[in-house]
Amino acid sequence: MNIRILIASAALALTVSLPLLPAFAQVDELIAGLVTKVDESAGKITIKHGPLKKFDMDDGMTMVFRAGDPAMLTAVKAGDKVRFVPERINGQFTVTKIEKAK
Repeated sequence: MNIRILIASAALALTVSLPLLPAFAQVDELIAGLVTKVDESAGKITIKHGPLKKFDMDDGMTMVFRAGDPAMLTAVKAGDKVRFVPERINGQFTVTKIEKAK
């Protein structure tokens, strides 16, 4: 009987905690970077940044990202220190969120 209670308790604990897992998985890490170029006509932002672990990039580098929102192209300029969220959308590296660093 004690084993049934233990199994039922474990099952209940898993059932209660499983809906919380996607919320934690969706937290995006802001990456520190330096904007080196903004190309409004191409819709792209060039950013020098540190490692991007989510893409298995262990070294910092300078990359060209597509701007996920055209407003990003006027929100930052070359020389701005930023924090951003990179994603791979339709095979292209894309900035989905960007903010000036303090």
